Amino acid sequence: MPRPATKSDLISASNEQFTKLWSLIDEMADEEKSADILPNERDKNVRDVPVHLYEWHCLLLNWIQSNMKGKPAAFLPEPYNWKTYPQMNIEFWKKHQNTSYADAEKMLKKTHKEVMKLIDTFSNDELFSKKHFEWTGTTTLGSYCVSATSSHYDWAINDIKRALKRYREK
Repeated sequence: MPRPATKSDLISASNEQFTKLWSLIDEMADEEKSADILPNERDKNVRDVPVHLYEWHCLLLNWIQSNMKGKPAAFLPEPYNWKTYPQMNIEFWKKHQNTSYADAEKMLKKTHKEVMKLIDTFSNDELFSKKHFEWTGTTTLGSYCVSATSSHYDWAINDIKRALKRYREK
């Protein structure tokens, strides 16, 4: 799937990938959802994926809302930057070790709606014209939105599919 470059493509791709993600998860047995099956060093089970996506939704929502209110904020919170954000992801993982799968699902579905509603408030130019907003630097607002939605959902789908394949082959 090509990376969205318009508002309509962003909305379509985000909703499509989100639906695919939940279709994949909904088809899983409860045992598969709770088992430590994921292939990476951070995420261990399916619950870890929605909480990761939820936290990135929160980053996007907080960043946009703060800057739109005239309160300058970086996308990544201190002390993190684009070189150290993997450590931030580990902190997100640690934060949610007591979050239930059911809560993780509710949280992600809620923030997906919030992100999509916020995206809809912007014009195509606001989303995909470089330097439209000073606070996005050299990247478009839409690019940040794609990264927090459709491309992140694609990552989640692929991660879970790989894990399921290995788990089911055992």
